[in-house]
Amino acid sequence: MAKTVYTCRECGGTSPKWLGKCPACGAWNTLDESLAEPAGAATRNSRFQSLAKSQPVATLSEIEAADIARTPTGQEELDRVLGGGIVEGAVVLIGGDPGIGKSTLLLQAVDALSAQMAVLYVTGEESGAQIALRSRRLGLHGTKVRVLAEIQLEKIIHAIAAEQPAFCVIDSIQTVYSDQLSSAPGSVALVRECAAQLTRLAKTSGCAMVLVGHVTKEGALAGPRVLEHIVDTVLYFEGDTHSSFRLVRAIKNRFGAVNEIGVFAMTERGLKGVSNPSAIFLSTHGEPVPGSCVLVTLEGTRPLLVEIQALVDSGGPSPRRLSVGLDRDRLAMLLAVLHRHAGVSCMDQDVFVNAVGGVRIVEPAADLAVLLAIQGSLRGKPLPRGFFAFGEVGLAGEVRPAPRGQERLKEAAKLGFSVAVVPKANAPKKAIEGLTIHAVERIEQAIEVVRGLT
Repeated sequence: MAKTVYTCRECGGTSPKWLGKCPACGAWNTLDESLAEPAGAATRNSRFQSLAKSQPVATLSEIEAADIARTPTGQEELDRVLGGGIVEGAVVLIGGDPGIGKSTLLLQAVDALSAQMAVLYVTGEESGAQIALRSRRLGLHGTKVRVLAEIQLEKIIHAIAAEQPAFCVIDSIQTVYSDQLSSAPGSVALVRECAAQLTRLAKTSGCAMVLVGHVTKEGALAGPRVLEHIVDTVLYFEGDTHSSFRLVRAIKNRFGAVNEIGVFAMTERGLKGVSNPSAIFLSTHGEPVPGSCVLVTLEGTRPLLVEIQALVDSGGPSPRRLSVGLDRDRLAMLLAVLHRHAGVSCMDQDVFVNAVGGVRIVEPAADLAVLLAIQGSLRGKPLPRGFFAFGEVGLAGEVRPAPRGQERLKEAAKLGFSVAVVPKANAPKKAIEGLTIHAVERIEQAIEVVRGLT
């Protein structure tokens, strides 16, 4: 009878019996049953180990460091997230909810790249006919796109060696299995080992590779976190099924900036890049409304204009504090600062705050816009047309500067905004044409400026 072992999907730790709590990392309900590998199983992988070429020891200052060559994928927003394009030998892991558009985006990228390099699309979840149907629906030519419907690791490696592609997509890594391992496809040990083998192959052959990964119900990539550590870039596909817009966010990138985002719109012809994503996150009010304030936030290297909406209503003895897209604990802290230092009390009011468009804002530079939106809703007076704000608010009531303030101001001015309340340290030395800037040091000064404008 085959021996079984229980492996934690979070950390990869093992236990001889099922436990509610992982003995290695302490996570609950993460142990999955799988077949234990017999002793000496690792030696059967010796033929894969030979792929790794030993390198001599070198002095750091003597190593030649040339600029990394990048190849555009034909998708401008995807190139932005990747840092300019694909890199030879790089391994990218992309995850997202089922049906969100991962395969569609990669098929479009493969078709565009096929015009300048050899490409291979390995599908383990769909047949070649299904890929062809999607290609026809998207209006892709596919005359140079090589497709392989296979889930056995050894056959995939053999096909890559025979085809010698410069770009390869594995869709998805959870479906791949190996004859050298007895674990079921999708198990922690198998996913980790197959990803390691493919990564080693990419590094030795110079083939850029994209691994598609499933996500758990919590939204994290399925499998152990070590899967994220062995690849060069990790991308998350985000979006709401009720919206046509999709976000691709980089949370790890050895060849570019992290937290960079690409914005796409799902159309009948596939995913199209959105050149002006600020339009998604700004509501189209005919006239200014109370409780609305535009924020200039940073997503990676890109300034984005997002509308912050606040609704303050009578809440009785147990007022609610609810935020969508912003940290709820920080909202409670900001309300205390607003009361203590600006004399604006919401202790008996329900306060609801929302970031328009489903975007999540984690940077503290949103504090000032949140407080001005709350104050506007409480007074029932709208901010003037073309108004925006940004800045971090401290517990002492001071308004702290936000990073890269000049880029934020120029982006807002480019989109037609004319009035700003910003931290004093972010005030530009030279006036920006068409933009009136009110620099403040404390939250009470910001409130006074806004009252004077309204």
